[in-house]
Amino acid sequence: MGVNSRTPLIAGNWKMNLDHLQAVAFVQKLHWTLKDAKHEDGSVEVAVFPPFTDIRSVQTLIDADKIPFALGAQDVSAHDSGAYTGEVSGAFLAKLDAKYVIIGHSERREYHSEGDDIVAAKVKASLKHGLVPVICVGETAGDLEKFGASAVPVSQLEAALEGVSPKADIVVAYEPVWAIGSGQAATPQQAQDVCAALRAVVAKVLGDEAAARTRILYGGSVKSGNIASFMREPDVDGALVGGASLVVDEFAAIIRFEKHVGV
Repeated sequence: MGVNSRTPLIAGNWKMNLDHLQAVAFVQKLHWTLKDAKHEDGSVEVAVFPPFTDIRSVQTLIDADKIPFALGAQDVSAHDSGAYTGEVSGAFLAKLDAKYVIIGHSERREYHSEGDDIVAAKVKASLKHGLVPVICVGETAGDLEKFGASAVPVSQLEAALEGVSPKADIVVAYEPVWAIGSGQAATPQQAQDVCAALRAVVAKVLGDEAAARTRILYGGSVKSGNIASFMREPDVDGALVGGASLVVDEFAAIIRFEKHVGV
């Protein structure tokens, strides 16, 4: 598919951590840390995904201080408006200048019983409102043993992309559930094999052009000590970082992976 011109994306999913005051302090410190390291040259896109209650505060800070971070949400409703207590519409997120939204995270699939149909509906809802969906796919240890590598992620992505326009801007995140929070990441080769299979799905469903531009992230016990090894792989375009994104120095070191990857 030609030379890889995809800008790496390092995304920090804060999950249910940091109130709005803590979020502002964190973003300020991360910005200062990267600025001191002279790393804000645009070669890597940084995105933060705070809890819903923090988004307005983080947006205001990013705008006021002209911080070059993208803003994302951790979930979105499949509905535009109405009697859906506790849900947040893509229209609301767009008004807050959110660029990205995480959809289909393993925790949403497990704890909230979100199946492929709900994920697909949320992908369409995000695109309708100009948001870029970060479509999460991945397998449990049981899935891996029963179906083999890539089978479940491939199936999940095929379902999520049904009816999506070939021109749509999407991001795919491969998160092996068996690696999340375990401290035991997939090997770079395992990540590459699955990410390559996922890119083939994008090519099949949306076409070669879409596959060439779509960024595919790895997520699952990502840290500064292993990010460079993942980023050397041709089909890994960044990382969806969980716990390590809550530690300023660690997250900054992950963002600065080019210092170690030799690219």
